[in-house]
Amino acid sequence: QVQVVESGGGLVQPGGSLRLSCAASGIRFSIYSMGWYRQAPGQQRDLVASMTGSSGSTDYADSVKGRFTISRDSAKNTVYLQMNSLKPEDTAVYYCKQRDFLGFDYWGQGTQVTVSS
Repeated sequence: QVQVVESGGGLVQPGGSLRLSCAASGIRFSIYSMGWYRQAPGQQRDLVASMTGSSGSTDYADSVKGRFTISRDSAKNTVYLQMNSLKPEDTAVYYCKQRDFLGFDYWGQGTQVTVSS
């Protein structure tokens, strides 16, 4: 049974930091890519950061460049999103997606991030 579980969300003041984690288990094939997405109320789900499994190359949405960092611990099958200098507009539910080499996507249930004073 495949499980993708995000954690680390919460309430933080503007300018603060959070680190999200995404732990995957039960995925049969090697991971091709990993990504963090976010969805604010009434908005579409947008890609925030991504990383390829083989090369480790990363890509970021313009709105988070220089503030967010995606990383991984392959031994733990875990992907992280370090979020610094958080802004109120970063408030959203954050989702992790892992794609295997067959092209199947595995999503987590999401974790709420609220940036507010």
